[in-house]
Amino acid sequence: MRDALTVRQAQDFLEVLDDRYGHASTMVVSQVPVSDWHICFPDTTIAEAILDRLVYNTHRISLEGDSQRKLRARKIHSHA
Repeated sequence: MRDALTVRQAQDFLEVLDDRYGHASTMVVSQVPVSDWHICFPDTTIAEAILDRLVYNTHRISLEGDSQRKLRARKIHSHA
C-alpha cells in the first residue's frame, strides 16, 4: 500500500469533498479495500469526516479477480 496522506493532503481532500457534497458527483477509485481506508489518513477525525462524505449516499462497485494488466501480460506471453 502507498504511504498515508499527510495531514495537509487529508485536509485538502476533505475541503474538496465538502465543496462538492450535495452539489456534484465525486468518483474515487482505489485499490485499497474500503475497510482499510482509515489507515490512509493521519488523523482519525479527518478520516471519519472524509469517509462520512464518501460512504453516505454512494454507489459502490467492487471488482474482483486479476487485473487487466496481468491478464493482458499472460496473453502476450502465451502468444510469444
